[in-house]
Amino acid sequence: MATRRALHFVFKVGNRFQTARFFRDVLGMKILRHEEFEEGCKAACNGPYDGKWSKTMVGFGPEDDHFVAELTYNYGIGHYKLGNDFMGITLVSSQAVCNARKLEWPLSEVTEGIFETEAPGGYKFYLQDHSPPESDPVLKVTLAVSDLQKSLNYWSNLLGMKIYEKDEEKQRVLLGYADNQCKLELQGIKGTIDHAAAFGRIAFSCPQKELPDLEDLMKRENQKILTPLVSLDTPGKATVQVIILADPDGHEICFVGDEAFRELSKMDPEGSRLLDDAMAADKSDEWFTKQNKSKASG
Repeated sequence: MATRRALHFVFKVGNRFQTARFFRDVLGMKILRHEEFEEGCKAACNGPYDGKWSKTMVGFGPEDDHFVAELTYNYGIGHYKLGNDFMGITLVSSQAVCNARKLEWPLSEVTEGIFETEAPGGYKFYLQDHSPPESDPVLKVTLAVSDLQKSLNYWSNLLGMKIYEKDEEKQRVLLGYADNQCKLELQGIKGTIDHAAAFGRIAFSCPQKELPDLEDLMKRENQKILTPLVSLDTPGKATVQVIILADPDGHEICFVGDEAFRELSKMDPEGSRLLDDAMAADKSDEWFTKQNKSKASG
């Protein structure tokens, strides 16, 4: 499974301005590309919403060799209820710790040299106060699971992830597709997993020819397929094939054909400006809407 790679985690964001500030100014990530859509995604990339939405990819480097965040913004929705499914992203950056202190962004030391902070919406990030590695500073995504052994069977035996660490006592497992990639950490918790409305999605790529085989495997194993193999269009960019799965706890997993995705995910030097323009236009729309409501009530 060495040809598979970890791509990104999808966050639903209600406040695009504050979210952009956190990822750009606190974490120090770059806007890699920004795309606007007039209607909901066929693979529910933006959640169960049919209206206008946007996608912003942010990371420490190109999507070809960095694990990044996909920020999805549904126009008109300012808040999503958090569940207990997403437990955090861990990254190495002394600069991010410094930025948070300088900007007075809430920061708490949970263990020596590791600081917890939150992105707008309540998503947790853990910052290791060291110089980042030459490779990707993003180390792992941690998801909660209700039955560690059942989840391990799914992610390792069915999806082919290698086990890097396993701690039965602490009920945690670290998995990944390659040594130099962001890892997936599964943390066992008591009780059921609640995805609420803010639920995210983790994405991986594989050679496009493997997608039908992956779909067949999940059918044979009676595993949940949320979106059967489908082609997704992005205006002016490559069309990609994806399949959306769900693990035993309902965590959403996207597998996308690698060849077309590398074409789609090329960094756009205009990405930051496009995001800023969209946010400015959105603020303008909000202002006019408020003015019209005020006049109507007056």
